[in-house]
Amino acid sequence: MRTEFIQQIQFGKFSDGSNRIEQGQTTSAFHEIFNETVQNVKDTEKTLTNQQYLLATGQIEDAHTVMIAASQAQVAVDMLVQLRNKALESYNELMRINL
Repeated sequence: MRTEFIQQIQFGKFSDGSNRIEQGQTTSAFHEIFNETVQNVKDTEKTLTNQQYLLATGQIEDAHTVMIAASQAQVAVDMLVQLRNKALESYNELMRINL
């Protein structure tokens, strides 16, 4: 497999939230997005577990926050699965290209 034509994308995040190329900082854009998505899944699962604990111990006044946390966790997992599926589809498409 020839990978010399695949280059990493250079970008940096600034305080204003924009993405700009920053000298000396290189990383894979997909790698960064995938890591953020995985971290989001971990965070929402942790929040859900905490909300469930609070509900089970009677320390929570409004039970609807548990359902909201469950929905957020489900959406985060669905996003991660879709991201993985699209990455696999893209990879398979690249493998079908004859160089």
